[in-house]
Amino acid sequence: MKQIDRLRSLGLFDARVPRYTSYPTAPVFSPQVGAADQARDLAALDPGEPVSVYLHIPFCERLCWFCACRTQGTKTLSPVESYIGTLEQELALLADILPRGLRMGRMHWGGGTPTILPPHLIHRLARAVKSVIPQTGGWEFSVEIDPTMVDRDKIAALAAEGMTRASLGIQDFDPQVQEAIGRIQPFDITKACVDDLRAAGITSLNADLVYGLPHQDIARLDDTVSKVLDLAPDRVALFGYAHVPWVSKRQQLIDEEALPGELTRYALANHAALRFSDAGFDSIGIDHFALPDDGLARAARTGHLRRNFQGYTDDTCPTLIGLGASSISRLPTGYLQNAPATAAYIQRIEAGTLAGARGHVMSDDDLLRARAIEMIMCDFRLDRQELKDRFGPLAATLDPVMATVAERFGDYVRMSDTALEIRPTGRPLTRIIASAFDAHVPDGVRYSQAS
Repeated sequence: MKQIDRLRSLGLFDARVPRYTSYPTAPVFSPQVGAADQARDLAALDPGEPVSVYLHIPFCERLCWFCACRTQGTKTLSPVESYIGTLEQELALLADILPRGLRMGRMHWGGGTPTILPPHLIHRLARAVKSVIPQTGGWEFSVEIDPTMVDRDKIAALAAEGMTRASLGIQDFDPQVQEAIGRIQPFDITKACVDDLRAAGITSLNADLVYGLPHQDIARLDDTVSKVLDLAPDRVALFGYAHVPWVSKRQQLIDEEALPGELTRYALANHAALRFSDAGFDSIGIDHFALPDDGLARAARTGHLRRNFQGYTDDTCPTLIGLGASSISRLPTGYLQNAPATAAYIQRIEAGTLAGARGHVMSDDDLLRARAIEMIMCDFRLDRQELKDRFGPLAATLDPVMATVAERFGDYVRMSDTALEIRPTGRPLTRIIASAFDAHVPDGVRYSQAS
């Protein structure tokens, strides 16, 4: 209990801080940075460096109540097919801008529900992307999959287009929890999906779970973890539920009285983590797990783990090109986000311009702090020498921040001439510690809770 009291005193159960999938975070982005900046940066890309491509499909047949993503419901394919046409128009605009010879090292389809696409649209979209940005030899293609919205024909189409990893949305297998979040997904349907993926030659599987959902307790989550282990994924993401009904109105459908209390939520995260560790998974950052021979685990062991909008990654491409409504590009000078609303995105593309609506140009100080925060989030260790080698005298501007962190967090961290490290007992505080290095704290923004 003493440990819990110390963690509480340092803000673990009431602090609201970013997840730091980018720095600065998206609320900092400004409409002063837009399509013209986007076009300039895309044209200036080095064709010798492969890029990653993220493609956003914002449609779902059902809108899960827990989800805070940019999505919209549809019962017909008409708006989906029209949206694919807009993506093709966006790609045509890129074809006129991107330097010749640019190649794609990674592609990820997210949403929404990418598997809402029927086979003919899967082929059409994948080929449209590849015609503008051909893939490299070591190309990887991952897709977020709703097991209730996929069949063998869709899986065959994705496999034919080169899908290498399937990311399965699971959240929780308990029927009462599923009903409370508006996402009914029986285990047998998910198991059939996994069997079909493996039969199609997809060997890399990721499972997404969420703790802190209504009606979750240790026994229910333990049963879910057991079922997930039966599916034998290579990676697992264990996200804390972010209850932000002021951002996502559909979360108002969730009974707040059924949400686990702070101590139960903390116990849920620790119990699931221990189960995955006991099953032979390496712990990756604050909320991922991977088998030791998986690329994510190798990246963590070798210091090459990175963090982006999909969470932890072993992707080494320095540039991420976002396609579709609300998608965010990471470009040489900073971040650009396409118009978040689908209608506004379509309007911009149909007007013949890129869809960049807001962004942020990185200063040298931003680049320094971004790397420091990424080190903390990925390695639990801020390498002071690396920062000095990369940023020169500017790195010393973070010394007072490190001193403050060392004083505030005491024996949860270790400070030396070479590094600031978070000890294992202090790792629940990682996001709070990372936030100490954040120089952009926008007024009025409420982030998710730190635990």
